[in-house]
Amino acid sequence: MEGVIFDLEGKGVRELNEYLHGDAAALNGQRVSVTSPNGAHNIAVGVDANVQITVEGHAGYYAGGMNKHASIVIEGSAGTGVGENMMSGKVHVRGFASNGAGASAHGGLLVIDGDAGLRCGISLKGGDIVVGGSVGSFSAFMAQAGRMVICGDAGDALGDSLYEAVLYVKGNVKSLGADAQFEPMTDADISAVRELLEAAGLDHDAAQFRRIASARTLYHWNADADQEY
Repeated sequence: MEGVIFDLEGKGVRELNEYLHGDAAALNGQRVSVTSPNGAHNIAVGVDANVQITVEGHAGYYAGGMNKHASIVIEGSAGTGVGENMMSGKVHVRGFASNGAGASAHGGLLVIDGDAGLRCGISLKGGDIVVGGSVGSFSAFMAQAGRMVICGDAGDALGDSLYEAVLYVKGNVKSLGADAQFEPMTDADISAVRELLEAAGLDHDAAQFRRIASARTLYHWNADADQEY
């Protein structure tokens, strides 16, 4: 099927998103190229169709937010909240991502080839995130479910108030947040990391990653803890 081209210098983001919110059956299998994005916000948000979208440049805030079924490739960097609240599908950032990447994602796969800013994967609820570079402080804060693979380093308070999400880090961790702890890697963990790296198109030795999960001391309020965890 011949691709559809939206040049954002001639057509606005509203027109693009109206098209992408059309009949899912008609959009199924289509290829949509977004040219001259120039950092525009809200590109390809709320897409509920099996469509392939390529953003040929940098995207602004919330690109690919609330994605469902679509495969979105950003051939540049992305601003705050890329892939936030994603339900399924895939969002792939070829460059870097700003703060809050993958926030509250319930499903799907977010891939960031470069580094991610602060709070990557905050309140993650079931999606998978693979970061080829490093992540900023407070990443995976209150992450409830899902997995995050970090091929570089992590800043302060990684996994603070972590619930059932599992993190895998290859590089250095500046500090762990409250209730996060390192745990032994099992064969199942190595297989999971290997599969996620393959899905992301990244080449690393899965056995070199470390597992971080919740110590579960925050699951119930303890008045005697005096805020010390």
